[in-house]
Amino acid sequence: MSRAFPTAVIENLQPLVDGGRYLVKRVVGDDLAVEADVFKDGHDVVAAALKWRLLGEAHWHETPMAHVDNDRWRGVCTLYENAIYEYTVEAWTDKFRGWQHEFSTKFEAGLENLRSEALEGAALLDEAAARAATLADVERLRQLAEEIRTQENEAINEIAHSGELEVLMATYPDRANATQYAPYPRVTVDRREARMAAWYEFFPRSAEGFGDRGSTFRDCLPRVEDARAMGFDVIYFPPIHPIGRTNRKGRNNSVTCEPWEPGVPYAIGSEFGGHKAIEPALGTFEDFAWLEAEVRARGMEIALDFAINCSPDHPYVAEHPEWFYKRPDGTIKYAENPPKKYEDIYPLNFRCENWRELWDEMKSIILFWAERGVRMFRVDNPHTKPVAFWEYLISNVRAQYPDVIFLSEAFTKPKMMRALAKAGFNQSYTYFTWRQTKAELTEYFTELTQTGMREYFRGNLFTNTPDILPFHLQEGGRPMFMIRAVLAATLSSVYGIYSGFELCENAALPGREEYFESEKYQWKERDWDAPGNVKDWITRLNRIRKENRALHLYDNLRFYRAENDAILCYGKMTAARDNIILVVVNLDPEHAQNSYVHIPLSEFGPMDSDVYQVHDLLSDARYIWRGERNYVELHPQEQPAHIFHVRRWLAGDKFV
Repeated sequence: MSRAFPTAVIENLQPLVDGGRYLVKRVVGDDLAVEADVFKDGHDVVAAALKWRLLGEAHWHETPMAHVDNDRWRGVCTLYENAIYEYTVEAWTDKFRGWQHEFSTKFEAGLENLRSEALEGAALLDEAAARAATLADVERLRQLAEEIRTQENEAINEIAHSGELEVLMATYPDRANATQYAPYPRVTVDRREARMAAWYEFFPRSAEGFGDRGSTFRDCLPRVEDARAMGFDVIYFPPIHPIGRTNRKGRNNSVTCEPWEPGVPYAIGSEFGGHKAIEPALGTFEDFAWLEAEVRARGMEIALDFAINCSPDHPYVAEHPEWFYKRPDGTIKYAENPPKKYEDIYPLNFRCENWRELWDEMKSIILFWAERGVRMFRVDNPHTKPVAFWEYLISNVRAQYPDVIFLSEAFTKPKMMRALAKAGFNQSYTYFTWRQTKAELTEYFTELTQTGMREYFRGNLFTNTPDILPFHLQEGGRPMFMIRAVLAATLSSVYGIYSGFELCENAALPGREEYFESEKYQWKERDWDAPGNVKDWITRLNRIRKENRALHLYDNLRFYRAENDAILCYGKMTAARDNIILVVVNLDPEHAQNSYVHIPLSEFGPMDSDVYQVHDLLSDARYIWRGERNYVELHPQEQPAHIFHVRRWLAGDKFV
């Protein structure tokens, strides 16, 4: 009995997340570069191909892989669909290349009797002719086989190395006993907004900036227009659902609430409904549909907060009390994060006896809003729910709506943050909020963008949130707001701000990273054009981001040496080096800082000289730099950063 053994060994395939347990992430139009070690016993020549297909399809697409070095092979394909693909590497013995090498080696060594070798080669061509797909190829392969059988050694060697024959034999190889890497890894291909977007968060009830009354969806358009003028792509709303009345919180998180106070949007559920309803003070579904259409007409979209919190008045409490945690006396537990107590919120028990029905209901909430045009969701505290639940919810939602984007708001332990990203979240909050020094920023963003994390974790850098006003914004004044905006907008391709950041709001509760007079608990009074704002600065940053393709990419971040620890220098480039961006930031909000920065010119591609222009896209100033070491000086009150567009010097250039 014959047995087909694997032709080759295929191992150390990359990219691969946890051995293929989780999906690699890309966006529409991205290349997927796959490498693997491919080899076999003996001295036979090996060939390999990269194969890929949409999940569920039978037909594979493929492209040849090229040998890199030391049995390492590489192939590249491009992914065009917002869908899930699977890919693999297939390898086989390349009998023709083996014969070609053997024949030419013997011929060049001067051996004359190569009759047997010629017949072996001709037989390989006859076998290929039997596999050929067109009559023309069949006839040509048979003709060449006959020539190899009848010609002299020199002519045979010339035929063996002809480009025509090499293409024909590569087109019809003998892959009967080919080896495939299995199980097939998968890659989820998101729409481009999963990697390149600027988020603007505001409470619709505070859209008009009145401190004594709330706004509605119909009042939000001026705020949307302002965000659009600043260059934001996504309007992100905290929960818009009915707010509970039981134990409703008041101003500055007071446990007592006056009758007219609006309550906390995260305490979801009242007599008006739960997560599939709208707070009546904001408007109706018709009003929301109007606003959603107006936002889309402006080239933007709405992201909704998915906060799995229930007030004691939520319909779930009466309809499904078994979904909640119980005390020994049978009452339902409210949420706690000791020493904090949230008596206006009941957390759901995702491991309750009836968990399947609960999980399915949570999925139905996302589908409900997706049916109404919402395709982005920021998820509140996902780390307090089972990772398996998120795998279930995200995979099932994206099976119906592959364009849905989930942002993980998980300020938690690093391994849980990574696990949630692997489970399917398209974007993730990060520790950027607390990374301030040059060493901290360099180490952290090297980890995010230049290690295996880049395959599945996309950091969405929020400068601030309704929950977090970091100490550096409290203490650093307007320059620090400018500094953090530059860092957020350029270290990652996706970032966000919470409204008030553009106004440099920094009034905090003493000794805490929390806003004083937080609009989580009240309507927020604001002058949206207050003096000292940084709206023009943010507008310039977002314009620069949109106009420079290097800033659309995530994992092309590289840090460069600056001789002053208060100066951070980094760059982003396209693969073709036709868009090169250098960012130099003064991290000190109080003092002017200067430094020599070291730029590796060798990474810029071919240059006629070591002279090049750097064009500051923030100030429009232009400088001529020479060599790798150049001087910068930044004044935080005037301009704390440079964003340089690098133009390589070409013969005959005249800079202006």
